[in-house]
Amino acid sequence: MATQMFEGRGHAAIYQKYRFAPGNELQQTILTYLQEKRVNPPELVVDVGCGSGQGTRFLAGHFKKVVGTDISEAQIQEAKDAPSPPSVSYLVCPAEELPFKDASVDVLTSFTAAHWFDIEKFMREATRVIKPGGCVVISTYTADMSLYYGNCSEQLTKIFGEAWDVLLKYSHNRIKIVLEDYKEIFEALPFPDKKRITDIFDKIPMTVAGVVGYLESVSPYQSFMKNDPEAAKSLLQETEKRMLEAMGVSSRETPVEFRVRHVCVLGCK
Repeated sequence: MATQMFEGRGHAAIYQKYRFAPGNELQQTILTYLQEKRVNPPELVVDVGCGSGQGTRFLAGHFKKVVGTDISEAQIQEAKDAPSPPSVSYLVCPAEELPFKDASVDVLTSFTAAHWFDIEKFMREATRVIKPGGCVVISTYTADMSLYYGNCSEQLTKIFGEAWDVLLKYSHNRIKIVLEDYKEIFEALPFPDKKRITDIFDKIPMTVAGVVGYLESVSPYQSFMKNDPEAAKSLLQETEKRMLEAMGVSSRETPVEFRVRHVCVLGCK
């Protein structure tokens, strides 16, 4: 069964506040692929491991019916509480036990979640529910993140990277799947028509507060908090302080550009 790391209501609220939606380049990669593979618009899109719904809401702008699923009741409640189009609905269920009929799903997606699944069982379930000719889209952003602001971009990226290095000591072994660019997930996808793109770069508008909030939202930080709450809080405070000093500003709402690299596994049944 899936590894559950995002269960608490407090963590889900942080996730909703600070996790970002798929960026423009990733969106275009996905939409272009689906247009290439399909003649008719998909009727049903299922977003697995949807968390608080950032990816699900992106899909809702393009498809007739979108269902987000997650194992965490707290995450699904956050998703339901956020404004969504009427075409979106949410369900609590494991990624490995989807409540959809055989060959009923046109497109199955997962954004920055599949590394937490029981990959073998999930792939079997995906194969069951996806229609012949249907598609799967599984993506994640990686640890290759950088910050841009004025002439101190290199220094900001270094400060952010040093915080990440501390957090990675508390990371679950499944993070290795992300660090290896979803190679394991690509190899496990049982469709002969598939590809893996590892060089999708997006620019995400953020603030200093948003960058620090993002660090707070990641699973290694939650493990760090359980292990040493004071040290964990201190890491965020010190990171924010160093960023503001490097930028020569006092407001944590100062905008910065957050650059991320996405990996995307795409397949057609």
